[in-house]
Amino acid sequence: MPGNLNDPGAPYQNDLAGAPLMPELPRRSGIANVFLGPNGIRAGWRIALFLLFAVGIGAAIQFGLRHIPALVARQKGHDPHIVDPIGQILGEGLAVVSVFLSAWLMSLIEKRTFTDYYLPPNQAFGKRFWQGLPYGFAMLSLLLGVIAAFHGFSLGTFALPWHAALHYGLLYAIGLVLVGLFEEFSFRGYLQSTLGSGMGFWPAAIVLALLFGAGHISNIGEAWYGATMAGSFGLLAAFSLSRTGNIWFPIGMHAGWDWGETYFYSTPDSGFLAKGHMLNSSFHGHTWITGGTVGPEGSAFVLPILVLAAIGIHFLFPARRV
Repeated sequence: MPGNLNDPGAPYQNDLAGAPLMPELPRRSGIANVFLGPNGIRAGWRIALFLLFAVGIGAAIQFGLRHIPALVARQKGHDPHIVDPIGQILGEGLAVVSVFLSAWLMSLIEKRTFTDYYLPPNQAFGKRFWQGLPYGFAMLSLLLGVIAAFHGFSLGTFALPWHAALHYGLLYAIGLVLVGLFEEFSFRGYLQSTLGSGMGFWPAAIVLALLFGAGHISNIGEAWYGATMAGSFGLLAAFSLSRTGNIWFPIGMHAGWDWGETYFYSTPDSGFLAKGHMLNSSFHGHTWITGGTVGPEGSAFVLPILVLAAIGIHFLFPARRV
């Protein structure tokens, strides 16, 4: 039956040929269409605003910190090639505060919550995080085991007495959880959620993985292969997000890998060495096996380990039926 042309409450009207005519939507000006889409402010503008907030907040905090003489003196005496746990906690803590405040401001503008950004507060440091932490550590342990099987890695002796080992182990745990929070929330949290709303989950994940890998190139001692593997880790983190529904598992996985690399096994991490590492470990042999000065993420064996990790996540967290 054709729709009632005289009934304003009819769900739609038919033209003379019987084809349905959808209700007319309010027309926007050309300028408005540049900024607004079907879901409100377009994703690109939201990301730009988020980055503007993050840079501005970070700059404001750094401006204040530069007026604290003790911090200024500490920074001047710091070797940029060495990771210092206190400096890492301060630096990564600043980064976390900047992105979290920026996301909070965006949540007010967008009328969304942190759950919409894949970081549900009610699951903070809950089961998924504690599953991810040993998973990331096990991935790195397996990688170093393979390198050792090819005579490329030795644990060496303990570098610290037990009380100092506990002290530094705790400090690096705090600092590297902050690293996981900052990097995963930035790339697999707010940016993934926002960019994905404009172009789809996996296209956004691929773009952000490329950017994540490219961002590692600026690290001292990093190489293109290591940066590529960092980007591949970003895809693995996105896959775990797609299976678990939030980023608490990849935050734990990221922190577990980095803690094992930086502190426990005492290897280079993207070219950085750590002050107060636990072991006098060493690499020897071909760089393609060990990763050389880049660290184990520069090894040719990283990619197979990431693939195995993805298979493990596939079985641990089956795809949810819709």
